[in-house]
Amino acid sequence: MSALLDAFSGLLWTYLAIPMLLLSGAYLTWVCRGVQVRMIPEMFRVITERNHGDQKAISSFKAFTISAASRVGTGNIAGVATAIALGGPGAVFWMWMVALLGGATAFVESTLGQLYKSDKHYRYHGGPAYYIQRALGWRWLAITFAVMISITYGLVFNSVQANSIIDVMQTSFGGEDGNPNLSWIIGGVLTVLTGAIIFGGVQIISKVSVTVVPVMAVMYLSLGTLVIVLNIGQVPAMIGEIFAHAFGFREIASGGVGAAIMMGMRRGLFSNEAGMGSVPNASATASVSHPVKQGLVQSLGVYFDTMVICTMTAIIVLLADPSHAYGDSTMGAGLTQWALAEQLGNWSLHFLTLAILLFAFTSVIGNYYYGESNIQYMFGSKLLLNLFRVAVMAFVMIGSVVHMSVVWSMADVFMPLLALTNLIAIVPLAGTVARLLKHYREQRQRGVEPVFHRDDMPDLKNIECWDGSDHVTHAQTYSESATTALKN
Repeated sequence: MSALLDAFSGLLWTYLAIPMLLLSGAYLTWVCRGVQVRMIPEMFRVITERNHGDQKAISSFKAFTISAASRVGTGNIAGVATAIALGGPGAVFWMWMVALLGGATAFVESTLGQLYKSDKHYRYHGGPAYYIQRALGWRWLAITFAVMISITYGLVFNSVQANSIIDVMQTSFGGEDGNPNLSWIIGGVLTVLTGAIIFGGVQIISKVSVTVVPVMAVMYLSLGTLVIVLNIGQVPAMIGEIFAHAFGFREIASGGVGAAIMMGMRRGLFSNEAGMGSVPNASATASVSHPVKQGLVQSLGVYFDTMVICTMTAIIVLLADPSHAYGDSTMGAGLTQWALAEQLGNWSLHFLTLAILLFAFTSVIGNYYYGESNIQYMFGSKLLLNLFRVAVMAFVMIGSVVHMSVVWSMADVFMPLLALTNLIAIVPLAGTVARLLKHYREQRQRGVEPVFHRDDMPDLKNIECWDGSDHVTHAQTYSESATTALKN
């Protein structure tokens, strides 16, 4: 089964996904004039913006953490390790390239998610299914996307997350040969915890994410920083290895530059999700004054995920000299655990186990929300939503007990199909996003907080929100806030 899935995914990535990702990323970068680089300072300004009086609203930062809960997961630890094992050090460079171009893709899709969001069923929600139907009128493609993302994230990717949790738990507590009973016990606990949270709604998801994601990121980055300090003299040579292998200047056991490109892009996309259409579902939940704001925030999220978290994993692994693992498809999170133990001692195995548990479990929560949003879009049925929740719990359990190669092979098939479905839609809508960006920048240049009303662009049809009913879209909200701050 794994062999068949690998063969099919290889064709998809080689002839469709990689060319489409590169070409669309370059095109969106050009249309938006390099927004992912030139507006980095604005990204940091927007992400720290507070709620303006509505405690029930989801802020930019909370929406960011919902998406980070999905982004920051096993892709950052197990995925990066697998990419290095199969693609060599050069895979890291190509992960960076996916992130650089993906910053523009994430900006466009998240801005569209905000523009075409809805508030019919509950507080703001939306995503690619909404902008595909409302902006392009392609309901067949919207339904296709909604079905695919619900399966990909809610079921397949959650199996990957659960499998990685079991992998590190077995390394820490299962003994040399592993303990099958441990997989069933931990899988059962994960399933019950998943059910308890996903039946609580998006507010509970955001509360869990906003607390856990920063903590787990700081813990992991602290370990990586310690490794760098202890091996500071080897860092320049390690960076040289990344670039040398990326362009085929040095051959590696796993297949040279082609393997580096393939694995770097596969695991880079799995990790930062730029262009897959997942993040706009989280972006649409935010209450902001202008659609561009959430596009900027989610573009920053790509950098946080790949340039910071994934790079730290790569540093940890490469400083330990993992050449013995090249070509070994079974090396996932266990390779990262080995690398840490080599440099910090066996205690770090258990420390990383806890970190991966937090990373992966919050990813399960974030992945579920993407499915929930699209189930609501397609059917609006409470019964079907509950059935989906039960299916999510079932796949968490399945992922806990099946072989690692099966879940990763399934992910490699569904990733490119989902990304292609979304990219087909956002490329023709790039002009609309460019207009919104110009509208935003003109207001910033005048020194006012950017706000958007659908009457500002009356030619854009089927925009449900942005009618002025949300107080954060009023200019006086920000002038009043400034006056209050001065008085205090």
